Amino acid sequence: MPSEQVSAQYIQDEAALRELSERLRDSDRLALDTEFMGEDSFAPRLEIIQVATDDLIAIIDRRAVPALDRFLDLLTDPGILKIVHAGRQDLEIFSVEGGATLTPVFDTQLAAAMVGYGTQIGYAQLVQQVVGASLEKTETFTNWAQRPLTPQQIEYALEDVRYLFALHAHLHERLKTLGRLEWAEEEFRRLQAVSGEEARAPQLRYQRIRGWESLRPRARGVLRELAVWREQEAQKRDRPRGRILRDDILLEIARRGPTTLAGLSNLRGVQPSQVDKYGESLVRAIQRGLSVPERELPSAEKRKRMDPESAGLADLLGTALKVRAVETSISPQLLASSADLEVFALERGRGAAENLPILQGWRRALAGEHLLQVMDGKLTVGYDPETGQVKLFER
Repeated sequence: MPSEQVSAQYIQDEAALRELSERLRDSDRLALDTEFMGEDSFAPRLEIIQVATDDLIAIIDRRAVPALDRFLDLLTDPGILKIVHAGRQDLEIFSVEGGATLTPVFDTQLAAAMVGYGTQIGYAQLVQQVVGASLEKTETFTNWAQRPLTPQQIEYALEDVRYLFALHAHLHERLKTLGRLEWAEEEFRRLQAVSGEEARAPQLRYQRIRGWESLRPRARGVLRELAVWREQEAQKRDRPRGRILRDDILLEIARRGPTTLAGLSNLRGVQPSQVDKYGESLVRAIQRGLSVPERELPSAEKRKRMDPESAGLADLLGTALKVRAVETSISPQLLASSADLEVFALERGRGAAENLPILQGWRRALAGEHLLQVMDGKLTVGYDPETGQVKLFER
C-alpha cells in the first residue's frame, strides 16, 4: 500500500492528469474510489476520483478536469486490475461518465463476504480487522461539491484507497487457500455486467417501480410509457426522477389510466402544478400505453402464494443454509435471499427453482445440493449437544 510518507497529488488540470495517467499505465493494479453528489441531479455527479498504486496516491478533481479519456482508458485496460470496495456505484458512475466498463475488477467487500467477514462489511471495519488501522469516518456526509476541499476532506478521501492493496493481498490469499478464487472472479464479472444498468433502455425502467407486477397487463403497458416519459423528462431537466413524479404516483396513474387533464387532476397525489407542467405529456404517454397491442404488453411472472407448509419449509431451508454458511465461512446472503428460498420451497427445488442462483455454479456445489438433500429427506437439521451447535445430519 502507499506509504504514509508518499505525498499526495492533487490533479486539477489536463496536463497533470495526462502525466498521472502515463505513470499509472506502468502499474499492474490500481486502488480506486470515487466521491459524488446525487441528491439534486438526474445522475450522480462525479466530484473526485481517488487512485493509488504502490508508490503514489492521488485525487483527481473532476470539476477541474473536463476530459477523462486518458484515465478511462486505464480503467478498461485488461492488464490492470482495479481494486474497489463496495464498487457497484463507482462502476456505474464510470459507465455513465464515459461508457467505460471497468475490467478486471476485485471488490474487497464482495471478497470479504466469501471468506467469512459477513455481508456488506464496511471499509473502515474491514481495515480495522485486517490491517489494524482505525479510520476516522467524520466526513461521511460531507459536501463534495464545495471548493476548495478542506484538508479533512482530502485526508478522508485518500484513506479510502490507502489500504485497498493490503486488503486485496489478504483476501486474495484467503480466497486462494479456500479454493474460492474462481468463485470470486465469477462474482466480480457479474458485478461488471451489472455496472451498466444505469444505462439500461428506458423501456425497462418500469421494472424498478415497486408494485408493477401487481398491475393488470394493460396498466403495465401504461406504466412502461410513463416511466419512459419520466426518464426523459428527468434527464432533460437534470433532476432526480422522484422530483418529477414519485413512483407511487406513477403507479396510481397507470392503475387508473386517465385520458384527460380533468381525470388526471382528480387523482390523489397529483398536484395542480404538476398537471399544469406535465399534464399534456402525461396524457399522451397514457394514451400510448393504452394503444399498445395486447401481445406487446409487459408480462409479469405470477408468484404462487405461500401456504403454511411451504412457509415452514422455507424457514427450514433458511436454517439449513445458515448452518452450511457457518460450516464454510461464507455469508448466507451471498448464497441465497429469503425470496429465493421461498421460490425454492414453493417449487420443491424444481421448476422455476432450477433457475435460482443457489442451484447454479459454485453456489450449488457449496450449498444448493445440501438444500436438495434436505428436501429429499437425506439431510436433516439438528442440534449437536456435544458441540453445542446446529448441524446438518445424514439420515
